Order: sequence, then C-alpha cells, then structure tokens
Amino acid sequence: MKILISNDDGYQAPGIIALFEAMRKIADVEVVAPEQNNSAKSNALTLHSPIYIRESHNGFRYVTGTPADCVHIALTGLLDYKPDLVVSGINNGANMGDDTIYSGTVGAAMEAYLMGIPAIAFSQVERGWTHIEDAADFAREFVLTMMANHRPEQQPWLLNVNIPNVPKSQLKPVKICRLGRRHPAERYITQENPRGETMYWIGSAGPAKDEAHDTDFFATAAGHVSVTPLQVDLTDHANLPGFAGLLNT
Repeated sequence: MKILISNDDGYQAPGIIALFEAMRKIADVEVVAPEQNNSAKSNALTLHSPIYIRESHNGFRYVTGTPADCVHIALTGLLDYKPDLVVSGINNGANMGDDTIYSGTVGAAMEAYLMGIPAIAFSQVERGWTHIEDAADFAREFVLTMMANHRPEQQPWLLNVNIPNVPKSQLKPVKICRLGRRHPAERYITQENPRGETMYWIGSAGPAKDEAHDTDFFATAAGHVSVTPLQVDLTDHANLPGFAGLLNT
C-alpha cells in the first residue's frame, strides 16, 4: 500500500510526524505538506505566485503553498505513481460541523478525492497534541480497516474523522455521524499597530448550535470517534423545483 500524507499545520507539526510514524508501519509513505501553518485555507490553490518545493532532513517535502497545493502538485507529477490513499492531519483541534468548509486539513483530503483517490482527514478534538501517539495508533488501525474493504475499481470516498484526546484504551467505538452546525462566529478583534493603523483579526468560531444525538459534536463529546462521509456536491437538490418555478424555467 502506498500512502501520501499532508496536513495544514505544517510539515514540522507533531500531528503529521505522529501520523507518518504510524503509517510507515503499514505502507510506503511520503509526506508533502505546507512549509507554514495553513489552517482555514480550505481548497485554495495558489495561482498567481510561484510555488517552491524543498526537502527536510527527514525526507518530508514541504511546499510554499496551501494544503490543496501540496496534494495537487503531488498527484499531478511530483510523485511518479498514484497512491492508494491520501491521509491528512492529524490536525491540532477539531474539524466538525461548519469547520469542514474552512478546514485546510479537509481541503487536502478533498483534493485527493476530486482526483479519484480515497482520502481521510484526521483531527484531534482538542488543541494541544495531548495523546497524539494514541490518535495516530487509532488512525493506523482505521486505515487498515478501510483499505481492507476497498477495491481499486470502487468509487473513492472522503471521510472526516475526529478523535478525542484520550488514551487509546479509553476511546469509545466509532460513530458514523452527520455534521453538526455552529452559531455564527464571534465578533472580529481590532488592534492598533505601531503606525497607528487598525488591524483586524477574525474572531473565534461560535459554539455548537446543532449538536443533536446523530452529529459529530454529540459523538465526540461522549468520547466516541466521529466519522462523517463527505461529498463535494453543494447543490440544494430539495429546492431545485422551487427555484425553477420561481424563475419560470
């Protein structure tokens, strides 16, 4: 099995190092990840400036671009083969509910999915990397389970996985969940720079709004690993007839 690993926290982040160490036990693994933290970059590609690729002392290749850049470049020529799986993470903090729209971790995995390769985005629920090796061990076993049941001729899948920050022995069984929803984000923050100009900072994400029993928020709060299958189609299928009637088409 050949696995490509990327992330959005940067190639030196503890999460990607732990994920690499876990995955190398079961597969031929390569890392192509951003040089710097690229959180909340979603599926952004760098189109108006050059991208550079360099290699670290440990063999990781790092890219002066976004998570999606990393996977896109890897799959369109940097690698001389097509990997069986792309894994992204392990992210420093949850990617649940609306977070998945903004997440660079999910964006990297989605880029692989768009190119016909199964992909998994792994995140820890809390920030700080506590029990990161346990999360990586879980990720390795999860990958083995998924790939044992996947055939190359099957359609690829895109999974979003959130792992509570507890010892592996304390993880509760996997729950297949839908995405929850958050309240609107907190108010932006302003500061004054040394020149007297106003700087603006995006505010924190809002608290959970929809955390019903079938959501990722509910599952992880109860100590379960949440697994949400994702899709790319953003069409509001239920309202297609209504808008067709409104516009007389």
